[in-house]
Amino acid sequence: MPSQRDKAAAFRQLHSGPRLLVLPNAWDVASASVIAAAGAPAVATSSAGVAFALGFPDGERIPRDDMIGMVRRIAAAVDVPVSADVEAGYGATADAAARTARAVVEAGAVGINLEDTVGGELLPLERQLERIQAARAAAGAVPLVINARTDAFVARGVAPDARFTEAVRRANASLAAGADCAFVPFVTDIAVIGRLVREIRGPVNVLAKPGSPALHELEKLGVRRVSVGSAIALAAYGLARRAAAELLRGGTYDAMTDAVPYAEMQELLGALRR
Repeated sequence: MPSQRDKAAAFRQLHSGPRLLVLPNAWDVASASVIAAAGAPAVATSSAGVAFALGFPDGERIPRDDMIGMVRRIAAAVDVPVSADVEAGYGATADAAARTARAVVEAGAVGINLEDTVGGELLPLERQLERIQAARAAAGAVPLVINARTDAFVARGVAPDARFTEAVRRANASLAAGADCAFVPFVTDIAVIGRLVREIRGPVNVLAKPGSPALHELEKLGVRRVSVGSAIALAAYGLARRAAAELLRGGTYDAMTDAVPYAEMQELLGALRR
């Protein structure tokens, strides 16, 4: 079994290629186990997915202890590196980011997403850089992989014609402050993604969803990391809704046919208890 430091080093190396790092985001132990068994080299959590699974809306409405508790369970259940999405780090201060990063490492994860918005508005860049540096210091001996997210494309107070420039400015400053990857979500235009990759001086993570460029196109552009956020969790809930509606209204079971076999889930999760 590789050590946590080894997992962190392996996860960082995945951002350097040669292939695109693709992270289907998990939200509980079962989904993480299925994703790892499908061949994912690492598992990233979805903050929204975890919140939904535990009965909370997205947006740091779930307590930090509950979020970290799920990260701990997932990290203990899979052998691959785990990266934790902890939204904005549960507080706008450097101290809050440090406490959250320390908790992530103690939970067994080796990566962290750290957003630069609170309440839908961008934090002052200087404060975000302090938070990144504090998270790095708090990780101690574990070389935590920091995925610095900027919401410049959707945050309030940023003029549409300034969003690209602000995203690049924040991404490059975050990388210079010690982040390992720059996460710029909510961009699907292939030309804009290509410009981001050219102007950001480090690995770029984009958020993919239906309508996004295909993975081979993103890889050709030079994108290094792709995640899907809560998309798989929402798709699973969509299937649950369709199956329930079909059962209750039509009395049939077609929506349930594309299911993981019961015996396979038993074996997959039972292996964790051996």
